[in-house]
Amino acid sequence: MNFKTLKLDFLDQNVPLTRDVYSRDLKKYQLGLLNLQLRLKESKRSVLILIEGPDAAGKGGAIKRTLERLDPRLVRVYSTQKPTPEEYRHHYLWRFWNKLPPYGEIAVFDRSWYGRVLVERVEGFATEAEWKRAYAEINEMERTLVDDGTILIKLFLQVSKDEQLRRFRERQADPYKHWKINGEDWRNRRKWKQHNAAAEAMLVKTSTKIAPWKVIPGDYKWYARVEFAKTIYERVSREFPEARQPA
Repeated sequence: MNFKTLKLDFLDQNVPLTRDVYSRDLKKYQLGLLNLQLRLKESKRSVLILIEGPDAAGKGGAIKRTLERLDPRLVRVYSTQKPTPEEYRHHYLWRFWNKLPPYGEIAVFDRSWYGRVLVERVEGFATEAEWKRAYAEINEMERTLVDDGTILIKLFLQVSKDEQLRRFRERQADPYKHWKINGEDWRNRRKWKQHNAAAEAMLVKTSTKIAPWKVIPGDYKWYARVEFAKTIYERVSREFPEARQPA
């Protein structure tokens, strides 16, 4: 994908999937990842998965379906929230270091250090000099991790503006999903163009040969979940070809 010409609002979202294909493929990649996890835990390698994307893009659902068959003792999922007062006293990357996965394990960051060039840029929480400097800082950090053996996977789930509105309204009407929506989500939506512009710049400046981004259309949840699991499986299996599942 050529990120220099990518416009997220024009991403092809017409990628439906039947229930049978969804169930078959998701099960295949879940089993494949379980076999890879058994190999990973005996190695001096780790897997770090970074996930970004707009509110209601399906990040949580994709994480749940991809990881639910793995050994939970060797997987950690972190939802990145507003920095604590202690974290504010340090460089913005500091709070992520102690969450990096040890050798043999998997960690997932549901939002990550890319907040520096996304929400912090858009909301003015970082100065222009700070977020512009962050591209190089992040690329160098990721090179350090990859050089040490980390299998780094970066996924961006994109939902269309119309579909996001439908999901917001659904969440508001469902008492079991009402906790998923708040005023901050609506405020972010009002700055849709600014958030897209920040994301498009991020993809151009931080999709590197050693740590490329994968953009996944998210309007069709079944497609997004399968593509999410497939991308992780294929990336990890390249490092452990002996444990790869037959096609």
